[in-house]
Amino acid sequence: MKQSLLFPLAFLFLFYGIQSAHSQDKGSDRPNFIIIFTDDQGYGDLGVFGHPTIKTPNIDQMSAEGQKWTNFYVAANVCTPSRAGLLTGRFPVRTGMYSNVRRVLFPDSGGGLPAYELTIAKQLKSVGYATAAIGKWHLGHLPQYLPTSHGFDSYFGIPYSNDMDRVNDVSAKEAFQNSKIEYFNVPLMRDTSVIERPADQRTITRRYTEEAVKIIGENKGEPFFIYLAHSLPHVPLFASDSFLGQSERGLYGDVIEEIDWSVGQILAALRQHGLEQKTYVVFTSDNGPWLTFNEQGGSAGLLFGGKGTSYEGGVRVPTVIWGPGNVKPEVVSKMGSTLDLFPTITSLARVEMPRDRIYDGFDLSPVFRGQDESPRKEMFYYHGDRLFAVRSGDFKLYFYSNNPSGYPAKVEELDKPKLFNLAHDPSERFDVIDQHADVVEEIMLGVKIHRENMTFGQTQLESRIGQ
Repeated sequence: MKQSLLFPLAFLFLFYGIQSAHSQDKGSDRPNFIIIFTDDQGYGDLGVFGHPTIKTPNIDQMSAEGQKWTNFYVAANVCTPSRAGLLTGRFPVRTGMYSNVRRVLFPDSGGGLPAYELTIAKQLKSVGYATAAIGKWHLGHLPQYLPTSHGFDSYFGIPYSNDMDRVNDVSAKEAFQNSKIEYFNVPLMRDTSVIERPADQRTITRRYTEEAVKIIGENKGEPFFIYLAHSLPHVPLFASDSFLGQSERGLYGDVIEEIDWSVGQILAALRQHGLEQKTYVVFTSDNGPWLTFNEQGGSAGLLFGGKGTSYEGGVRVPTVIWGPGNVKPEVVSKMGSTLDLFPTITSLARVEMPRDRIYDGFDLSPVFRGQDESPRKEMFYYHGDRLFAVRSGDFKLYFYSNNPSGYPAKVEELDKPKLFNLAHDPSERFDVIDQHADVVEEIMLGVKIHRENMTFGQTQLESRIGQ
């Protein structure tokens, strides 16, 4: 166990000082990548992950043809830092995308993802990829922070959460219980210009999908990267007419089933253009379900907690990896994280990892091919700037407690840490700390090493426009 906990330090030195073996050639045989990132979708909200009434045949088939990851984690338990972690491969506390005061960016925020951070899009642009961002951005809506300033050739979407810009004369309760587009004055953007306000969210999933399919067709002869970050099922919930009222699960189910349709359209487009065997598609969510919205929120299944918490239900997300001929079909119970997508895509695209910064992700491509071991042995869970918990192997050690519903947050330091064996007890019911003093000792050694090598960036989430 001690060897696995020391691995992140070795990994740090590897990328800080040793040249990657990947070449910088600009060949046209590089694979394509599509990341489909939903918003607030819980671990239990897909048919293939156990939901009894939400029907997701396209994602279920995608899982059967690819890999279903059952221990896959996000970089943070809320939107903005989670997205920063995925796109940069670095903990949000390193990039400044964290705060204990304002945990996400808002329409009056003056900050965003710093220009010096390197996104997957920037990384792939260096070897000739076409890049596109579609959907929710939430990493800064001012021009210098938009996708077009972070390596994306184009952007089409809503720059922050779809519940923001709520009109002043409508109460929050009314707005969320009776979803109407006029209650939320969110902008729909094309590149850096607002083209519709309020965005018609009733058709937003369909329009995001059409944009992705169009980009696939336009770039079928060159490598491309599409980051499709759906605005839903974050509340308020909207579905197009053809899906509204069709699910047994109500409006939330309608929304998920339309997203499933969207996945089917994208996979069909890849097959139509003969790109299925040179494209990797990742489907995952940005954090757990927003439990405070009852039936309009999702489900974490057997996991404890939800969005806004670092309990399993807030940070373990449903994940499917698809790539016919390149991804070995299987259920993967090894650990993975959205932090790993940057180094994994970098490896598959045959690009050098940058050596001027520390990365917190690992190359999972050997696992995609069917290798038995994953390089990820630990996961560190931050709540703002606080290290809330650590997972090492099967065990997860907690230093803090929180309201399991996430809101209002009640983050308090524990008098005594709690330890759970997630392989035996994924619902985190049985504290086994008294039976595993050796495990705690080894985890604490890993925490010491982690903290010694952690440098916090200046928070970007607390500044406001005009300040």
